[in-house]
Amino acid sequence: MEKSARVLIDCKDEMGLVYRISKIFFDFGLNIDSNREFVDKERGKFFMRSEVMGSFDAGKLKNELVSSLPKDAHVRVIVPKPKKIVLMATKESHCLGDILIRWADGELEADIEAVISNRDNLRELTRRFDIPFLHIPSDGMERKDHEQALLEVLDGLEFDYMVLAKYMRILSAGFVHRYPQKIINIHHSFLPAFVGANPYRQAHERGVKIIGATAHFVTMDLDEGPIISQNVIPVDHRYEWQDMQRAGRDVEKIVLSRALSLVLSDRVFVNENKTVIF
Repeated sequence: MEKSARVLIDCKDEMGLVYRISKIFFDFGLNIDSNREFVDKERGKFFMRSEVMGSFDAGKLKNELVSSLPKDAHVRVIVPKPKKIVLMATKESHCLGDILIRWADGELEADIEAVISNRDNLRELTRRFDIPFLHIPSDGMERKDHEQALLEVLDGLEFDYMVLAKYMRILSAGFVHRYPQKIINIHHSFLPAFVGANPYRQAHERGVKIIGATAHFVTMDLDEGPIISQNVIPVDHRYEWQDMQRAGRDVEKIVLSRALSLVLSDRVFVNENKTVIF
C-alpha cells in the first residue's frame, strides 16, 4: 500500500550526498514529490527535506540512508500524522484563541491534549472547543513548587510540543532541560530593549517606528533560543500605546501560529542556535 513520508536529513556536508540519497529513494521505488536542501558552508553541514511517496518500510529506509551517509548523520523518516501538543496560557486570550480557531478549522496538523494555565479566566474560552482545561494556580507559590505541580500534570500527558501561548511565567533551566527543542514561545520583538510589564508603553514613549513579534524554541538562555518565525509592522506618531498593544497582539498570534504550523509539518531544523526552515 502506498503512503507518504517526510525524510529529514542533516549531516556533515560532502560531495555526492544528493545523488546517494536520491538513488536510495529510486532503489526503494519511491517518487519524490518535493525536495529542498541547504548547505551551511560556515559549519560544513548539509540539510535536506524530502517528501516521498510509495510502498516502503520506514525502518528499512532509515537504516539504508544512515548506512550511506556520514557517521554523524541524523535521519528522520516521518509518516505524517497529527502531533500532540499542550498549550500553556496565563490570562491573555489572543494567541490561545487564534490557535484554537485554526485547530478547529483544520489548519494545524495537531491534536490538542490540554490547555494548562496558572489563571482560571480562559477556562470558558477553552471549553467552547471541548478541550480539557487544567488550572494550576501559582499565587503564593515559589516557582520551584509551582513547576513541580506543573510537571506532575505534564507527566500524565503525552505530547510532542509545548506551546507557550503568552504563558507569563519564567521557566527554570531545570524545567526547560526536560523538554529540549520541544517548547515554543512567543514574545514581542522589543526584547531586550523593553522589558517589564508594559513594553508597548515603553515603546510608545521612545517613539518606535516598528513593532513585531518573535517565535522561538525555548532554551536555558531566556528569550535567546533558535528563532522559528518573526514579523514586524510599521507604526507612527498617531498610535497611542494601546493602539500599539492591539497591533502587537495581532502580530504575536500570527507569528506564533505560523511557527507552530512550520514545526508541525516538520519544516524546521535546529542548527546550533539558529534554524533552517524549508
